[in-house]
Amino acid sequence: MSYSVLTVVGKDRIGIVRDVATLLAEHQISIVNISQQLMEGYFTMVLLLNLQRCVKTPEDMAVLMAGEGRRMGLDIRLQNEDVFNAMHRI
Repeated sequence: MSYSVLTVVGKDRIGIVRDVATLLAEHQISIVNISQQLMEGYFTMVLLLNLQRCVKTPEDMAVLMAGEGRRMGLDIRLQNEDVFNAMHRI
């Protein structure tokens, strides 16, 4: 099974996890794993996602997530797990 990786970065505020999780649920996207951290007032989160039940293409979801991220004041990026891993190999 191929997964996708969602990264979320922005100024910390109450409700970021809820907002992102709600957006994913609205599109039938399952969270497989989640990691989050607060760094000097910035919130960072990395999620491993299963898009199998989502009716939109991963490309359409990437555009949608980026737009919703801008609306929420966050940088949200959706990438295929294989692409994400290839980009972060040393």
